[in-house]
Amino acid sequence: MGKYIIKGGNKLNGEVFISGAKNAVLPILASTILNSGICILKNVPMLLDTFVAMDILRDLGCKVTYGENTVVINSKDMNKTNVKEELVKKMRSSIIFLGAIISRFKEASISYPGGCNLGKRPIDFHLEAFKKLGIKIDDNQNLIRASVNEIKENIIDLPFASVGATQNIILASIFVKGKVVIKNCAKEPEIIDMVNFLRKMGANIYGEGTNTITINGVENLKDMVEYTVMPDRIEAGTFLCMSAITNGNIKVNGIVPHYLSSLIDILEQIGCEIIKSKESIKIKNSKNLKCIDFLETKPYPYFATDLQPQIMALLSTLDGISVIKENIFEARNKHIPELNKMGCNIVEDNNIFIINGVNSLIGRNVFAKDLRGGAGLITAGLFAEGETVVDGACYINRGYEYLDKKLSILGADIKYIED
Repeated sequence: MGKYIIKGGNKLNGEVFISGAKNAVLPILASTILNSGICILKNVPMLLDTFVAMDILRDLGCKVTYGENTVVINSKDMNKTNVKEELVKKMRSSIIFLGAIISRFKEASISYPGGCNLGKRPIDFHLEAFKKLGIKIDDNQNLIRASVNEIKENIIDLPFASVGATQNIILASIFVKGKVVIKNCAKEPEIIDMVNFLRKMGANIYGEGTNTITINGVENLKDMVEYTVMPDRIEAGTFLCMSAITNGNIKVNGIVPHYLSSLIDILEQIGCEIIKSKESIKIKNSKNLKCIDFLETKPYPYFATDLQPQIMALLSTLDGISVIKENIFEARNKHIPELNKMGCNIVEDNNIFIINGVNSLIGRNVFAKDLRGGAGLITAGLFAEGETVVDGACYINRGYEYLDKKLSILGADIKYIED
């Protein structure tokens, strides 16, 4: 599974360039099925999840090549509609392939997805929406089969602004005869990026980034598309938290600062000095950071659940009591016992986390049990006295490209060891 070994205490200083967004590239890779031609994707992060998505495309019959953060997909000869179970189990977001395959072939099958275990992450929103599009769903304990004669026009009002459900509905509706309207849809930047890609492919979609997205069906798509994936706002936010906890001074480059507004607000509230430019953010060292009374995770544009473990590690080192409420994932708490091993004082109460700040942390052997929780443990390890060993690096490597190398350039004492 691999491990990260960190010797804490070094301030982060310098500049870091952010990779392409994991949460954007995966649905875009699934979208390449739709045009029955060639797609050239640039700024693709070479992550474990990226390779799983490419393996799924290959198994479906697509030709996939890659090099230097560029991936070329030719889906012309795609000849399968069932996604192999062993690949699905590696990545929960593989469910996004269901909408793309049903859109092109009118039938698809996929087993229940795997990925990080964050509690109930139901795909019921996806399946209920598909039924409203006229898609027949045969859902047994392990396998989902979907089939349709023609996608139907409809207005779908989501009970929750689910990112995955929003994306799957869009993909399934590309060739609808008429239009599909999604209300209470997710507004995440990664959805905007997927829509921009689909629009470049020839899709007719508008309303992305608002509460309502409309898909006007088209008959066909362009058979050659080139697109550059957006930068990863969660990676950028992680580096900002890591800089703050080490009292560092870094510049995060190649990003869209607006997409990090909720995190920037929190960092400024605790006393960090933030300087924004068009494509970068500077965070300057501040010795007298203070706790924050209350913070809760919500869908974009509010504070991202994917940054909860990292900000928790930071708040754990500040004087006073901070409170975080996790509203998105019921089991996004597996990092807390590991943080407490290092000396944090965090108490859980029904997804409300009470953080009593401490002055020091001690390096320990800890285990990452999911992607962002692992990033939170590394954040704490950069601050802790002595050596911190974070096992379960395979989870972390699902979402961070060259993490050890980027941190080393900034002055951290960190190395990655593969088992």
